[in-house]
Amino acid sequence: MLRYMYNRNSSCWIGGNNEPLTGFTWRGGCERETTGIQIWSEVFVIDKLDGTKVAVLLMDTQGAFDSQSTIKDCATVFALSTMTSSVQVYNLSQNIQEDDLQHLQLFTEYGRLAMEEIYQKPFQTLMFLIRDWSYPYEHSYGLEGGENFLEKRLQVKQNQHEELQNVRKHIRSCFSNLGCFLLPHPGLKVATNPNFDGRLNDIDDDFKRELRNLVPLLLAPENLVEKEISGSKVTCRDLVEYFKAYIKIYQGEALPHPKSMLQATAEANNLAAVAGAKDTYNKGMEQVCGGDKPYIAPSDLERQHQGFKESAVKQFCAVKKMGGDEFCHRYQDQLEAEIDEIYANFVKHNDGKNIFYAARTPATLFAVMFAMYIISGLTGFLGMSPIASLCNLLMGLALVSLCTWAYVKYSGEFREVGIVIDQIAETLWEQVLKPLSENLLEDNMRQSVTNSIKAGLSEQVSHHARLKTD
Repeated sequence: MLRYMYNRNSSCWIGGNNEPLTGFTWRGGCERETTGIQIWSEVFVIDKLDGTKVAVLLMDTQGAFDSQSTIKDCATVFALSTMTSSVQVYNLSQNIQEDDLQHLQLFTEYGRLAMEEIYQKPFQTLMFLIRDWSYPYEHSYGLEGGENFLEKRLQVKQNQHEELQNVRKHIRSCFSNLGCFLLPHPGLKVATNPNFDGRLNDIDDDFKRELRNLVPLLLAPENLVEKEISGSKVTCRDLVEYFKAYIKIYQGEALPHPKSMLQATAEANNLAAVAGAKDTYNKGMEQVCGGDKPYIAPSDLERQHQGFKESAVKQFCAVKKMGGDEFCHRYQDQLEAEIDEIYANFVKHNDGKNIFYAARTPATLFAVMFAMYIISGLTGFLGMSPIASLCNLLMGLALVSLCTWAYVKYSGEFREVGIVIDQIAETLWEQVLKPLSENLLEDNMRQSVTNSIKAGLSEQVSHHARLKTD
């Protein structure tokens, strides 16, 4: 492509037979050479037939699914290159397999998620480039054979499985134009010679002939496709800003992480086991304290909870799951945490059935009113008017709160106000009234024990005195 752009006005743009191939870095072998996305440093300005000028940028990306890239890396590179290109060349070897289409579906969907809401096809042209095509007797080399082959591959049939139909419909819905070009094998010298440097002498004639057809098909002025996003043509300055915006999106956590088939299946498998175990726990606890079941003592509820929790965990562990022990253990921890949250809700539901718990707020407010009334009377009698006034104010606030609480419970309106009053009353109960009542009860018990001991001793002394008298 670089040779064509630099020599597009020449009929011999493909170069000399002994001229090594230069430009983007490349090499033969089974390991990758390109990492990430590379863009040629020179912008080619082309005059179109209608007199407008178009800037052409050539982009090279790493291949998908090498030994050093994750699924997310591959999806991000493909999505970014597709989002910023007017023509994306999808380079495949020998054939279009079903997994190639599924990967394309994943990558394009990952790119579509990063773009703003659109009501048309998000991407422009996708060219399937099938290299090393070995079936020219079925579909001839070049664009015509490729178009026929692609139409057959992307055909939606009535008897196809729904999954296969959805893949094909998705691909057609993402691209405005779809094309396919079939390239022959370049020859054994290219494939097996470790010193091959791109000289045309080492390449088969069939490959060179089809290459002369392919490159102008993509880069000739009459075939250039201008980049558009949401229906608007993009300038070079705009493209830089789009790159920045898209990269920022992919660096964040707003998009879901694409996963391998094994990981996605293992997650679904473990989540199903978690859901089944939670359902078992829920059903057991519903039989104990759910719905219209009567109030149960907190200690008994805790014991039932522990029993159903152990049963749920055993059920989860008994299910055959994918992903290995360490992977499954994370979901077991998730199950236990979710069961504890459910138990907390059952505890609140059970407490709501306790009539004394339900009466805690009015009882607390009434106790505050009674205490403030007594203290107000005593301080008023002793001439401490400011303290008496403060007590009267607090008594009035308690009375208003009690009336408001009663209205909220009766009408169901202003629930937030009722929650605040309940929280204040619970704080007063836990911090003031409950410790005070416990201290009074402890003092009363201590006094009772003391009085009993004194009475016993007095009785013994009087008994001894009577014995001496006798």
